[in-house]
Amino acid sequence: MTTRPGQPARPCWLEIDTPALQENYRLLRDLAGPGTDCLAIVKADAYGHGLSLCAPPAVDAGAEWLGVTSVEEGAAARALCPAARIVVMGGVFPGQAPSLIANRLTPVVWDPLQFDELERASAAAGLAPGTHPAHLEIDTGMSRQGVSLDELPSLLARFTAASPIRLEAVMTHLYASDEANGATTPAQLERLEHALTVIQATLSAAVSRPEILSVGASAALLGGDSQAIGTLANRFKMRHLFRLGLALYGIAPRFNPPFAPGKEPTILPPALENLRPVLAWKTRVTSLRNIPAGAEVGYNGTFVATEPMRLALLPLGYADGLDRRLGNRFSLLVRGQRAPLVGRISMDQSVLDVTEIAGAAPGDEVVIMGSQGGETTTAFDHAEAAGTIPWEIFTRIAPRVIREKA
Repeated sequence: MTTRPGQPARPCWLEIDTPALQENYRLLRDLAGPGTDCLAIVKADAYGHGLSLCAPPAVDAGAEWLGVTSVEEGAAARALCPAARIVVMGGVFPGQAPSLIANRLTPVVWDPLQFDELERASAAAGLAPGTHPAHLEIDTGMSRQGVSLDELPSLLARFTAASPIRLEAVMTHLYASDEANGATTPAQLERLEHALTVIQATLSAAVSRPEILSVGASAALLGGDSQAIGTLANRFKMRHLFRLGLALYGIAPRFNPPFAPGKEPTILPPALENLRPVLAWKTRVTSLRNIPAGAEVGYNGTFVATEPMRLALLPLGYADGLDRRLGNRFSLLVRGQRAPLVGRISMDQSVLDVTEIAGAAPGDEVVIMGSQGGETTTAFDHAEAAGTIPWEIFTRIAPRVIREKA
């Protein structure tokens, strides 16, 4: 659901600040520097923010590239952004290639079965040789998706002058770029350099060389890896393409271990200072009640009042994406103050302690994520309390939570 219905709705909604998303994109593109392109990741319903609210503004801000997980997501993005270049990063599954081709989507490939699927659909569509771009993923150590260095030469043989599939880009995923001064990323880039050398030496003269090196997400950009990646791209006469996810939505990745004081990349401070959160999550107080000392709250009575208390009922729960583990260990914002969640979070409801919040009343706005008065609660705050990561916090917000422009 992306807009408020015409009739009154349950008060649980997201406010999406599209100008903030656009400012974030422009900031990150500028920080990436000249000669570097930036792809806007809009997979998983734009990290839970709403594809229809985020993809068109990103394109309007200058993003020529969008990244999605699947052909289904790509078709939805194409309907919203007719001119964008859309990369399907999760590959193509059996039977999906006709839709991929019809929607002008660019697949990431790493397996011969994907070539079989694409070539059959391309032949059926009458595509000319070298007309449908693909991005070849190299496994440089993550052991997830991507062709291994050992199997790379045999896969490169599928790129022929007669094939409709054109090798537009080479990509890999830096899986530890949030480790400040770690050794993993340099080792991955060494393997990638080896793979690019093999590609250069193996492709026949009749096959066009890849033009783009798609490497690095938000952490790689803000952690200072852009120079090393750019140098590698320049060596092989390719343009560097960053894939921007978390930072696009206004949250800078955290580095563990952190950078030593004074050793931060020069790119990091302006990002921390200027990135703006795109999402605010809100609800309203349903009703209030007074309880005596000794009263139990919620399923299994995990909270017992030690004194008389005033409680506020909220119309949201774990079915909306509010993590069940936050009960008795997290606070939301009411009238600019922190109100603890008490008792277990239910599927559709939760309870706040508003004893110390003067004047709390039914209908009061409650901020689940965002700012109110002088207080702020972030996706990282939610993640730390729930023992997870902000990516999961965002993407678990349920479709039934209304998305609307701020």
